[in-house]
Amino acid sequence: MKMLLGMALFIGTAAAAYADPVEGTWKTGPLDDGTFGHVEIKPCGPAYCGALVKAFMADGSEGTSPDIGKQIVWDMSAAGDGLYKGGKIWSPDDDRTYNGKLRLTGDSLAVSGCVLGFCRDGGTWTRVN
Repeated sequence: MKMLLGMALFIGTAAAAYADPVEGTWKTGPLDDGTFGHVEIKPCGPAYCGALVKAFMADGSEGTSPDIGKQIVWDMSAAGDGLYKGGKIWSPDDDRTYNGKLRLTGDSLAVSGCVLGFCRDGGTWTRVN
């Protein structure tokens, strides 16, 4: 009995320690004015969501933004082979919400989305941690 309990605790601990590869903090590509941000992606129910946690000026210094804390990515579901889709991406520079897609390759996250037939490449984000 003790052995079964020990195995159950080990399996539970191992599962809790596992994180999906998309989880973490990502540096966005620069906006037209050169500013960029850090987006933290983590589970939200059965999907993944990401909020802006830091803003940076074009020169790389930390800045302020009214968008800190806002959801940038939500309801993204893993579709296999590094693809996440089915969710939304909000773009602060044009204040539009796109049907989003994320493609994870190593420490790079290609971001794209479409709304009303207009598609936009959101650039490639790089992993901060």
